[in-house]
Amino acid sequence: MNLMEKLGMPLLHKVDPETAHGLAIKALQLGAAASPGLVTSPRLRTSFAGLDVPNPVGLAAGFDKNATALLGLSRAGFGFFEVGAATPRAQPGNPKPRLFRLTEDRAAINRFGFNNDGMEAIASRLAQRPRDAVIGLNLGANKDSEDRAADFAKVLAHCGAHLDFATVNVSSPNTEKLRDLQGKAALSALLAGVMDAREGLSKKIPVFLKIAPDLSEAELAEIAEVALESGLDAIIATNTTLDRDGLMSQHKGEMGGLSGAPLFEKSTRVLAQLSAMTEGKLPLVGVGGISNAEQAYAKICAGASVVQLYTALVYGGLSMVADIARGLDDLLARDGFDNVADAVGSKRSDWL
Repeated sequence: MNLMEKLGMPLLHKVDPETAHGLAIKALQLGAAASPGLVTSPRLRTSFAGLDVPNPVGLAAGFDKNATALLGLSRAGFGFFEVGAATPRAQPGNPKPRLFRLTEDRAAINRFGFNNDGMEAIASRLAQRPRDAVIGLNLGANKDSEDRAADFAKVLAHCGAHLDFATVNVSSPNTEKLRDLQGKAALSALLAGVMDAREGLSKKIPVFLKIAPDLSEAELAEIAEVALESGLDAIIATNTTLDRDGLMSQHKGEMGGLSGAPLFEKSTRVLAQLSAMTEGKLPLVGVGGISNAEQAYAKICAGASVVQLYTALVYGGLSMVADIARGLDDLLARDGFDNVADAVGSKRSDWL
């Protein structure tokens, strides 16, 4: 953690979490956040789902919902980052308060409900994006939509020209019945519509699917089957959980999705299961509870080609991104791996 973060983090934690998040975005816009620039090495450079990234440490969706800090994020050390979720129409999301710090658990609970400026505003910002970054968009559906499945395709069609990848998000627990779209028939139909929209783009970009950690083994097997049949390019495992086991913080009973440290083991087990089910035929993105290089490395060894983080930044600051990437380089060297790809799934059995 750099000096500015050491001074600023305690102050941010004294204000409402959503206000603090807004201030963090403002710091990125003003160039006042950690900005190590490109963090890479021959070992860290990797390819997945047709994307070439300088390192495998990415930012998960939800941090920059409205694509307002693209330049700052491109200089923060991430190998790639994902903005959104974006819905066809702007919507306010759920009533405040809707974001809670669980400091004792190094976690957070949110029930934002896809608050965003809508695809038109977000597309106009993405059109001005830095070209040397790998940027994706999380696709969402409006809460009051009559056809949520069609919303995902609509956002992709509108924003796709400005993206390197797009993620279908049917795993947020904060939009009623959204997770129902993870069922086999509904998911197959939804993805067919998204893939049709992709065919209409001038550039065929990879499409990912983000899933919840609260799925049975049978449900995971169905998703793996649909993913392989539909031509998906990767699965992101996982989004937030509804599980509250073992929490200590005063806000543990709040409704919404839990992210951060308590999610690490659960999400990594799901990742390893998916890795086994897909037999290496589909790249996986490991997300959930990563706060250091060892945990990022564990996700890779469990089957992830790359990783994403978000909640840990609340407690460790943006400078941790470069620390994790450099630490990963050291761990790969320690274990004799010449590159990230060689380590993928090397210890998957530990999590099964």
